[in-house]
Amino acid sequence: MVSPGAILRLPYDASLTLAGIEYAKKSLHFTYNRMGLGAGARLRKIVAGVAVELAFRRWLEAGGVPYDLLGATPFTERDHYDLRLGGRRCDVKSFLISDRPKISALRGDPAELRAAEALVPEDQLRSETLADDDIYLFGFLAGLETRTAEALRRALLAEQPVYLLHAIQPARWRGAEAWRSLGRLVLKADTAEALDVEVGGQDQSHASRVHRLRLAPRTRTVVPFEYYALLYLHAARLPGGAMGVRSPALRETQLVRPGDWANIWIYGLEIFLAGWLTKAEFRARGRRLPAGAAVWQYPRTQTNNRAVPVTQLRPVSELAALALQDPRRQP
Repeated sequence: MVSPGAILRLPYDASLTLAGIEYAKKSLHFTYNRMGLGAGARLRKIVAGVAVELAFRRWLEAGGVPYDLLGATPFTERDHYDLRLGGRRCDVKSFLISDRPKISALRGDPAELRAAEALVPEDQLRSETLADDDIYLFGFLAGLETRTAEALRRALLAEQPVYLLHAIQPARWRGAEAWRSLGRLVLKADTAEALDVEVGGQDQSHASRVHRLRLAPRTRTVVPFEYYALLYLHAARLPGGAMGVRSPALRETQLVRPGDWANIWIYGLEIFLAGWLTKAEFRARGRRLPAGAAVWQYPRTQTNNRAVPVTQLRPVSELAALALQDPRRQP
């Protein structure tokens, strides 16, 4: 079983956060919200998950370990699995550790993870998406996030990077009730200065559509083509006033106030890959952990899980060796 020395430590840089953001802002409305999280928390969770997977892929590439992404899904579909190693599908399970004392302790001694639990939601374990010999890999991202307006204010004062996003909630705006044009959207910012914004959604063919424009103060700006689904708005800085977007087809306006923007930037410091098990091994060793239970990484879990102590996982180095030896491995 995994020992403290076998826990893999991977460096973190901003490119991991940026990759996570690009995926998260498009996929938010197409991922299953089993934990009942708000949009900001869900987005940051997706960002963290993509960052851990990408860091693992970089480690595989550096070691010459082949893998493929045949299981990767379009942003409009729920993920089936993240990658495949040696012919086995691999589902990367990630946990964001944002508590400062825990981060300090973990970075000082990765053996702290031996008190953590590897978690898989019960409904996922029952699913037939993964076969019994497919793999769950468990990673922990030590990093900070801004969960409150005060935390965002401090990040802005410190000139830290931020990524401000507002997720569109009404189903009729997202094409969930009827697939029809929203018309040429009209945007207006009630601000004293010009505001750079990004409008993200889908076109008539369901393809991703992104448009960037500059809004002059208190001036209506028309998007030059039609969206069939509006998924998110991104502002380059925190607006000093409200911003509105109007759909002439729906005859409605979405008003986004300064407090409605979520900062989905993850201030990652380091990634720890704790280990792995096959699905069959995890099922055999796991115990039921009901929603609301406390674990090392979270004061309260949000859904029913099966749990296996990190001490019972198999080391990542063993997984890489098996992938290199497996005759089913992909070129």
